[in-house]
Order: sequence, then structure tokens, then C-alpha cells
Amino acid sequence: MQGRVLIIAGSDSGGGAGIQADIKTVTALGGYAATAITALTAQNTLGVQAIHPVPVDFLRAQIESVLSDIGADVIKIGMLGDTDTIEAVCDALEEFGPGIPVVVDPVMVAKSGARLLADDALLTLKQRLLPRAMVLTPNLPEAEALCGMAITDATSMRHAAQVLLTLGVPAVLLKGGHLEGDELVDLLASKAGVDFFQSTRIQTRHTHGTGCTTASAVAAGLAQGLCLRDAVIRARAYVRAAILAAPGLGAGHGPLGHGVTVDLG
Repeated sequence: MQGRVLIIAGSDSGGGAGIQADIKTVTALGGYAATAITALTAQNTLGVQAIHPVPVDFLRAQIESVLSDIGADVIKIGMLGDTDTIEAVCDALEEFGPGIPVVVDPVMVAKSGARLLADDALLTLKQRLLPRAMVLTPNLPEAEALCGMAITDATSMRHAAQVLLTLGVPAVLLKGGHLEGDELVDLLASKAGVDFFQSTRIQTRHTHGTGCTTASAVAAGLAQGLCLRDAVIRARAYVRAAILAAPGLGAGHGPLGHGVTVDLG
């Protein structure tokens, strides 16, 4: 099926999230992954020990190099870190990839609790990046930070999604994994309406990188010509299979089994 995805995100040295999870996901789904790395992290299943931002001029050079030669059908954006990085990415996309659809995963906090987006960068994210996005893929804490309201159930998820749509993004995939209960509910909202997707929660600690993996799976589907709803359905099926195939590594939040082979339609 192919489909070129440029991933702009941070590196996870433990391989469970970030650029590493993104590349594995796009590759597993038959796409082609290129990258522009925003930051290096020293990270494992127990947490983030250190973060080393990539200089913004070098980040810009990576984006230019990929888009001026290989190109991209979709761009997936993950960890950006700070205001200068957000500005640099937005400037580069305007110059080198103005018409390319963008999937934005607003990475703010790691699974371990480490903050991955500076507090003062949130406004820049809203003002500059979200209006550039085709779809936004926040988890509930990220959505709460973006829309300024508590999200405690499916009803408040629906309301929060409508608030997020007012920020200029045409579609929101709101992931409900942080809610309590055995049922897992995700919501896809756009001006065309709202779809709820339900599944039974898998009881496991091996869920590191599920957000990165979901967004990259959606991006791969879009790059391969799927409509957004079908890309989300395939992404959810892939993530579920990858959780079930988790290799059981590490003493904390372990990585998924990204190499899983499953009939994804």
C-alpha cells in the first residue's frame, strides 16, 4: 500500500514510544517512514531520565531535506517540547510542505509523568500548530489542558471534543484510555458528526507508546488513501493487537509488540 509519512517527534532510547514507535508502526502497516527528530531522550520503561533538544536550525534542515526530495503524503507531529521548536516546525511546514495533511499528537506528559511540553508553549501550540492540523489526537489529560475543562465520562468527552474543534482543527480523535472502567471509549469528532468506538480494556502495564502508535497508525492510513474514519478503525485494531503482543520488557510501563501481524483490512 506504501504511503509516505514524515514523522516530526522526539526519540525514545527505550524504543517504546516517540520516533522509534512511529517508525515501527508505519512500517508494520506497509507505509514508508521518514523522520525529523525534535529531541533526544534518555528513557526506559521506568521514566525519562534526560532530554536533549535538537537545535531548531538542524530540525528545520531535517524537514527540508525530506520534503525537498522524498516528499510526504502525510506529516505526523509528536513531541515538540517548547515554543521555539513549535515555531520552527510551523515555519518549515509553511515553506516546504504547505499542502500536506498533518496529524498532531499533542505530546505533553510521558507515561511516567515526565513533562514533555513547556507550560508556556501551550498557547503557541494552539495558535500556530492546531489550525495547520487535519486531525488532533489527544488523550484526556492533554485534552483537558487544551480546552480547560475536566473530562470524566463519555458526555464530557463529547463536549470537550466540540471545544477542541473551535481551536481550528477540523477533526479530533479523543482517546479515552484514562477513564476508569472495563470499557474503553474513543471519540472521533468533526463538523460531520461524532463517532464513538468502544472496546474491552486490556488489563496490562505494557502500554508505553500507545498514543504515539495510534497517531502514527492513523497517519499511515491517511497516507495510503483511507478516509479518516477507516484510518482510525484500522489504527485501533492495530494498537489492540500490538498491546496483546507486547514482549513484556522492562520493570515499568513496557513497550508494545509493534511487529505484530494481523488482518487489518
